[in-house]
Amino acid sequence: MLKSKTRWIVRQSDKDKADTLISELKISPIVASLLVNRGLDTPESAQDFLYGNNGEFHDPFLLAGMDAAVSRINKAINENEPILIYGDYDADGVTSTSVMMITLRSLGANVDFYIPNRFTEGYGPNEGAFRHAAEIGTKLLITVDTGISAVHEASIAKELGMDLIITDHHEPGPVLPEALAIIHPKLEGSLYPFRELAGVGVAFKVAHALLGNIPEELLEIAAIGTVADLVSLKGENRLLVQRGIKKLKVTKRAGLLALFKLANVEQAAVDEETIGFMLAPRLNAAGRLDSADPAVHLLLTDDREEAAMIAEEIDSMNKERQSIVSQIAEEAIKEVEEKYPAGENAVLVIGKEGWNAGVIGIVASRLVDKFYRPAIVLSFDKEKGTAKGSARSIAGFDLYKNLSACRDILPHFGGHPMAAGMTLGLGDVGELRERLNGLAKEQLSDEDFIPVASLDAEVSLEDVSLPAIEQMQLLSPFGMDNPKPRVLIKDAPIASMRKIGSGQNHLKMALGEGSSALDGIGFGLGELFHHISADSRISVIGELSINEWNNIRKPQIFLHDLSVAEWQLFDLRGIKRFEQLKELLPESSTKWICFDGQSREKIPSLPEDAAFFISSETEAEALVIEEEHIVLADLPPSKQMLEKLLQGKAPARIYAHFYKEESEYFSTIPNRDHFKWFYSFLAKRGQFDIRKFGDQLAKHKGWSRETIDFMSKVFFELDFAKMENGLLALNKEANKRDLTESPTYQRKHAQYTLENDLLYSSYQELKSWFDAVLQGAVHTEEAMEEWI
Repeated sequence: MLKSKTRWIVRQSDKDKADTLISELKISPIVASLLVNRGLDTPESAQDFLYGNNGEFHDPFLLAGMDAAVSRINKAINENEPILIYGDYDADGVTSTSVMMITLRSLGANVDFYIPNRFTEGYGPNEGAFRHAAEIGTKLLITVDTGISAVHEASIAKELGMDLIITDHHEPGPVLPEALAIIHPKLEGSLYPFRELAGVGVAFKVAHALLGNIPEELLEIAAIGTVADLVSLKGENRLLVQRGIKKLKVTKRAGLLALFKLANVEQAAVDEETIGFMLAPRLNAAGRLDSADPAVHLLLTDDREEAAMIAEEIDSMNKERQSIVSQIAEEAIKEVEEKYPAGENAVLVIGKEGWNAGVIGIVASRLVDKFYRPAIVLSFDKEKGTAKGSARSIAGFDLYKNLSACRDILPHFGGHPMAAGMTLGLGDVGELRERLNGLAKEQLSDEDFIPVASLDAEVSLEDVSLPAIEQMQLLSPFGMDNPKPRVLIKDAPIASMRKIGSGQNHLKMALGEGSSALDGIGFGLGELFHHISADSRISVIGELSINEWNNIRKPQIFLHDLSVAEWQLFDLRGIKRFEQLKELLPESSTKWICFDGQSREKIPSLPEDAAFFISSETEAEALVIEEEHIVLADLPPSKQMLEKLLQGKAPARIYAHFYKEESEYFSTIPNRDHFKWFYSFLAKRGQFDIRKFGDQLAKHKGWSRETIDFMSKVFFELDFAKMENGLLALNKEANKRDLTESPTYQRKHAQYTLENDLLYSSYQELKSWFDAVLQGAVHTEEAMEEWI
């Protein structure tokens, strides 16, 4: 048995609707199920989703406030009024700022941008920045990807005589800022058909409205911010990213080309993963460690040398960011384990002075990954008496909603159900922890704290083919609300399995049989190699893809999680030293079982409750081994003893070692012909000095001396012979008896049979015997008769 690390929940699709799509669109069953599960359950909607690359963007003027915003911006351009774009320091904010700057510059505006410093100013608009804007003559302020919570700052702008236009997509609060216009797809009463635009998506709509046509040259930048901000990739966002990726594949923008080169990205192969894992982290890095300005300049520059220089700077920052994240994450995990253990805290709220406020959001994500709890990580500033933090959540706990319930101690916060940022007083951190834990305990069950793996379909190995996987690619770009498909393959045989990688920390296996076996690779799953028996039928979840090597294309699956439903046998009979066993065994739920006291002494130091010495069938029967990993450290005195230990029980795994100091198996077991010859030999000789001539006789016959002694003892026990001063002589008056009546013969034969059946049997023979005993279907003797 191998338990999965996550809860597997397979979405059940409507079979009738899937069959309709298969028939109408000539698509594979896998793709049909995926479409139905995404709500695309009619041939028309599915056809449009798969092949509708020529969709139309919505009219930007459907956004409330757009008319007023465009009118005011055009007035500023015509009168050469100074305009300031006020952005945010993440990738969405950087791309939003860039989109607005490029648009306004193309219209001849007198425009500049300002992005607050994460460390000295914090998130969002602030009074100091607004007053500085007024001092330098700004007449029109335009926020991008921020501002919806800036109620106080909006009043300051009005007081200072500046017009304010807010463009944002974050959750609106109960009170909106007083601004000339607020462009936001989620405002109450909004008639805009799509509510899930990223900040850069809103900026793109403003650009569309100002220019009077779709700004094709900005699609590539808008796609980066949209993917980076993890917004829904359905509807208009899907169209934007689809078309943006096409533009990225042929872009001539100097900054992006410089990033491609640094990240070793093949431009023609750019996709949403390139954005998410290569471009976005680098654009984010500048704002996480210092000012985000270089990231904006990188997207704005036309100079290749300048682009290369800025890209190098940003890449260096990203490497430094990675190092800082690793260090803080290590400290944060220690903080949780020592002060706020996950078993006692439904929400993790931790902080420390000196933690870099720019990366604590990533650290919060690491904590969620490790402990599967909503996590808030704070950077303490004792001089100011404040704590600045980032939060990440799990399914079922709406961060924005629950933080809203703590508004009285959160003077500054904003975000989404799954992620948020905040600033609060140091003295209120404990109160926030207590309140959020209380709310979580009301809203979450024990099951909610087990990570969920949402799966799109259960598929058979026969369903997995190159055409099916190629059709699946039509569902891309993948992201929020359109995740990369994950499938379940259940109870598949294992064709091969091995550890790979320089650190042997990855797992490579083939599922199925023969030439139709499906290759699988599990990055970071190498540790599971010793927990999977090669004859097991394994269930796996993962992402299907196509592996191309030397012009050969084959289906493969990227493994995310594995499970084995049945008990497993691990054959460790060839390992000579007990010390080697510990490296192959699970650390928990393992019981070492010894039948020989001398063997017990050879076992390396173990916790007192991990080793059990069984000296009787009663003790064997009483030992609880349900769902445990049991190590049969040495050979039992009988199979009956082992049967008592196992029968009717359900261990998760059995590790068969069966250590024995001296084996009877390779000594000669005399058969009836041996005994017949020895009897005739004694009859002819009359008597035989076994002490003096036993070795010579053994050598003459090619037997061991032990064999001579054994047969002599059997004859003596059956009264066939008498022994006196080493002289063995037949008893001519002895009654006829069977050899099996001799206790010595019985013990020898039983030991030989025991070793043959347990120690020297094949893996499959041993597994069959264990199966029979565990199922209670047959008795030991019956099972033995089937294969000895």
